[in-house]
Amino acid sequence: MATRALSFIIALVMVLAPAGVVPARAQQQSQLFETRAKQVMMIDAETGTILYSKDADKLIPPASLAKLMTMEVVFHALKVGRLKMDDKFAVSKNAWTKGGAKAGGSTMFAKVKSEIPVEDLIKGVIVQSANDGCIVLAEGLAGTEENFAKMMTERARQIGMPKSVFKNSNGLPAEGQVVTMNELVHLARHIWQEYPEYYRFYGIREFTWNKITQPNRNPLLEMEIGADGMKTGYTEASGYAIVGSVQRGGNRVFAAMSGMSSEMERAEESRKLLEWGLRAFEKTKLFDTGDIIGDAQVFGGAKSSVALKAGGPISIFIPLTNTDRLVARIVYKGPLTAPVKEGTPVGVLKVWIGDNMSQETPLYAAETVELGTLQQRALDAVGELMVGWLR
Repeated sequence: MATRALSFIIALVMVLAPAGVVPARAQQQSQLFETRAKQVMMIDAETGTILYSKDADKLIPPASLAKLMTMEVVFHALKVGRLKMDDKFAVSKNAWTKGGAKAGGSTMFAKVKSEIPVEDLIKGVIVQSANDGCIVLAEGLAGTEENFAKMMTERARQIGMPKSVFKNSNGLPAEGQVVTMNELVHLARHIWQEYPEYYRFYGIREFTWNKITQPNRNPLLEMEIGADGMKTGYTEASGYAIVGSVQRGGNRVFAAMSGMSSEMERAEESRKLLEWGLRAFEKTKLFDTGDIIGDAQVFGGAKSSVALKAGGPISIFIPLTNTDRLVARIVYKGPLTAPVKEGTPVGVLKVWIGDNMSQETPLYAAETVELGTLQQRALDAVGELMVGWLR
């Protein structure tokens, strides 16, 4: 894997290092912010910049956070026209038994054998964390909850969640059902980006069904900090968890946290992290559309290198303090083999904060490099024989 340090990042006061060398000045990102949560991921909503990460790829039981994936499947079905808001699904005995008041978990108190419109089921699941509502939706869309869980996992793969596995629609304990904070926070951002007309449901403060009014279980909504979603969860195995979002001053951040010891700690730790995420970073444009970001070596070409650019402008949120802990590099498998056509995917621009990779942006050839002359190719072959073994 070839790696090039970006000299022009000096203007942004970023730490530079020789190719393939970890910067000696890099520090653990946990020193930027301390939290009692055991697993954390926080990102900027606009750019996807990773603002904070702590054991974010550890697989843990999702509890009710699995309902975010349930809603993604439902929202996708609505978007493609396979489902309508006024469609009605029947409350089976199975849904009533496993998810109703009798089961002892969160419920919307759906009456067995009644029919409930999809919109009300969505509100029940999002606001009341209704286990029965999840099962009704699962059976309505897939026949059985088992089939629906397979749909959840398949859909997770389609939207870029390679590790998460779902076994039911509501997150109740099930062997093999796991998620990561990394994937959950990106799922939350995906819902916000892809389904803005449905994301608004996460901000509803209370919902009444079957003459029973229940408040939204998200403690952030009551704090007047700009929060408008998303979900809480709890398991004995992994503690109290939350996925939340705050928007203020034109900026929005998403965070997923787990491993907290109480509801109070969950509320306080999530509030502190999200507020820090909004005030401790500054948006910086690195490149405009069409800017040449760097170059990659080309083997056997009419030119020895090809200019690289991104698909659009590149912006990132950087810390207001300790800006010298940023490192940016172009990473690609090289050298490239000619011919290289304009627009060919070549590699990525990676930006780190300390030891933590903060942002990846795909890079493409900004020009075409044709096959070189026989002499050029021969010289490149000799050079490759001499230095290729060092890679």
